[in-house]
Amino acid sequence: MPRTAKPLTNTEVSKAKPRDKVYSLSDGGGLQLRIKPSGTKTWLLDYYRPYTKKRTSLSFGAFPEVSLAEARSSREKARKLLAKQIDPKEHRDEQQRTKQSAHSNTLHAVAEQWLELKKSKVTGDYAIDT
Repeated sequence: MPRTAKPLTNTEVSKAKPRDKVYSLSDGGGLQLRIKPSGTKTWLLDYYRPYTKKRTSLSFGAFPEVSLAEARSSREKARKLLAKQIDPKEHRDEQQRTKQSAHSNTLHAVAEQWLELKKSKVTGDYAIDT
């Protein structure tokens, strides 16, 4: 029978002090707060990838910027994706690529790329006017 971890509290998280080595505080469900000797506190979710069954970690961010409640909601979203056999890390990366692609395909971005190509073929004054 698996061991159940006692959920963390906000006071435990905020009062966790750095040690000589990296250590983790477990919140349950694979969510951990990893504390480094430099004092950095990072939220991580340990899980098995759906198809390769290899163990990996997904970072949700650093502690002061990402609260305990936000980390728990992110964990639940990731667990829902895992239940559908979707790797949360690949899903997040795909969403970022889609946003970046949409941003780089705007009229402004395309016009800037065209102007950079055109600058090498025309005079400097004409390039400034364009």
